[in-house]
Amino acid sequence: MARNRGVSAVLGSSVPRPRPQPFPSRNRSALRRRAVIGGLVVLALILITVSFREPTSGPLHGVQSAGATVLRPFEVAAERVAQPFRDVYGYFAGLVHVKSENEKLKAQVNKLRQQALLGEAARSQNESLRKQLNFIDSPLFPSDYTPVNTRIIGWRNEFDQRVVIAAGRNNGIHQETPVVTSDGLVGSVTQVSPTAALVTLLTDESSAVQARDQDTRAFGVVRHGAGQNSLIVDHVTKDKLVKVGDVIVTAGTRSKQYPSLFPANIPIGYVVSVGQSDTALFKQIQIQPFVDFSSLDAVTALITNKKNPQAP
Repeated sequence: MARNRGVSAVLGSSVPRPRPQPFPSRNRSALRRRAVIGGLVVLALILITVSFREPTSGPLHGVQSAGATVLRPFEVAAERVAQPFRDVYGYFAGLVHVKSENEKLKAQVNKLRQQALLGEAARSQNESLRKQLNFIDSPLFPSDYTPVNTRIIGWRNEFDQRVVIAAGRNNGIHQETPVVTSDGLVGSVTQVSPTAALVTLLTDESSAVQARDQDTRAFGVVRHGAGQNSLIVDHVTKDKLVKVGDVIVTAGTRSKQYPSLFPANIPIGYVVSVGQSDTALFKQIQIQPFVDFSSLDAVTALITNKKNPQAP
């Protein structure tokens, strides 16, 4: 029993335990950090002030120089490590800049090219108009007609030989008005509006012009031949003389009962071949037109000065 009481006494006795240490408060930690930061700021200001005021041979400048010397290898290593990245950045930046400059140069080239084309077109048109003026002032221009200089503004289509000119009824043009260039006959107006007109070319299948040989005065009718821009002189009898190289011009009006639409002596073309057969009634005469119908630009419409022109 005594032994049990002793054990019980030992077990029942209170054993002192260590008291838990309290954690430092957050406010105290924040105050310490602020105090450290404030101290560092004050120390930095003091060092800056001393550095500005002391001579270059002062101890603080020496410490700075020593620190710079110690840190120089690290600075060089960092520079070498960063250099490839700078080169890559510079390469891509330069590439973007070059692409931008390339687009600007392309735009400038296109603009200059358009200006050059417009200038070339204006120069060509100016040259054509000058030729037209020389033709108008020449003795070949018919005295009983008034010129209307205009330009081709479009082709009706690629299959028939018809063009649209930038002059119409408001300019005195009417149906069947002859159209020429300084080289020769082009055709006649077949449709007209107030500001434009449709001209059927001499090379169209529906065209026919009374013509004559300027040298031998053999008469015939110029019309479309076998080729696209081919012309022939039809209805020339075998007894008439026509030679290769002869110039074919418009015949003008030969009969008051059947007046011609075209004034006389307008050049049409020159003879390139003459043939005849025993069975045919007329000679086979092919001519080369003076007008280049594939590159028409400026033309002149001949407005008659007669009192009773044919109504449109």
